[in-house]
Amino acid sequence: MNDLKGKSFATRAVHAGERMPKGDYTPVVTPLQLSVGYVYESMTDLDEVFAGTHPGYVYPRYGSPTVAAFEAAMAELEQGQAAQAFASGMAAIHGALLAAGAQAGSTVVAALDVYGATYTLLQQHLAGLGVGVRWVDTSDLESVVAALKVSPAPGLLLVETISNPLLKVADLPGLADLAHRYGAQLLVDNTFASPYLLNPLALGADYVIHSATKYIGGHGDLMAGVVVSSAEKREQLFEINKLVGGILGPFEAWLALRGLKTLSLRMRQQCNNAAEIAAWLKGQPQIARLYYPGLAEHPQHELAGRLFEGRGYGGMLSFEIAGADQARAFRFMESLKLCQGATTLGDIYSLVLHPATSSHRSLTPEERKRVGVSDGLVRLSTGIEDVVDIIADLDQALQVRNGID
Repeated sequence: MNDLKGKSFATRAVHAGERMPKGDYTPVVTPLQLSVGYVYESMTDLDEVFAGTHPGYVYPRYGSPTVAAFEAAMAELEQGQAAQAFASGMAAIHGALLAAGAQAGSTVVAALDVYGATYTLLQQHLAGLGVGVRWVDTSDLESVVAALKVSPAPGLLLVETISNPLLKVADLPGLADLAHRYGAQLLVDNTFASPYLLNPLALGADYVIHSATKYIGGHGDLMAGVVVSSAEKREQLFEINKLVGGILGPFEAWLALRGLKTLSLRMRQQCNNAAEIAAWLKGQPQIARLYYPGLAEHPQHELAGRLFEGRGYGGMLSFEIAGADQARAFRFMESLKLCQGATTLGDIYSLVLHPATSSHRSLTPEERKRVGVSDGLVRLSTGIEDVVDIIADLDQALQVRNGID
């Protein structure tokens, strides 16, 4: 693989994971290798590959060439030593929690407003297996300290760089310092920010998690997850996934690696689009509340500026439609013609989602109220379309919602 030391993010995104050693020839583009089995000239060679004393492949649960290329690219872009790919973002979160020590008798401190499925994984599944969970507002560092100090001492702190769907920005350097001070490991879901905006490992995180289905792949045509960490931690992740079997397929890995090539281009456009849309939504009387870290009035605006260093504030924003219940929010979404109502994000297409009935559906009404997810809340993932067209579509749908159309 090319030496990418000192190169810009855009250059590394194009070349990371490519030109992996192949023998007497080197393809310009990483090939797609679909084989389940691999044969060697001698059983000794196969035995050494199984033992990990010789490089090679034996079976997809143990790794495959195309997946390895994607993992190498993600480790490069996240400034980590190694990466472990998973079949989905939730598999990656689950694997990271297990690798970091989530087990019966352990305790996890987690951000209150995490992705709904992550909330349910902790609150129902892992809690049912004896894992303690303490929910905190991680934007309040004093609350984090209080949660970390309680006995038994938590071993894990889980946060999102930009929370889903209320877009709180985590003070990663401060949280890393607190986690390590109290003997906990910091796990960061970096899906909304992507490696383009920042690298949590460089700020003190122990594990960085992505739903690669989103900005990494970027085109809405694959499902994947990945965890980036140290080489030592990656070994534990590997052992867990080898046994659980939540492996990433080579075709999905190939698509994700291809998607990485344009990550910087897509994110630049999506960040710019989100900023213009937020500025427009701010002036609309139909919008009761707007969540976007690029706005000066956002509680973590200055923090986001320091962390993201001028690269943008992300391509996500959420807003509450004034006086809207579920039916009125649905009417707005159904009136959109360009923006698509789909339960994902980070695509080249602009996508809208109703968190209360999708991403946070598994929460009870009381839990959604506690988190801050109302029936009138809509989440928008800005695509790479012309921002004028996106705004025009939002405008006409808001007018329909108010019966003006």
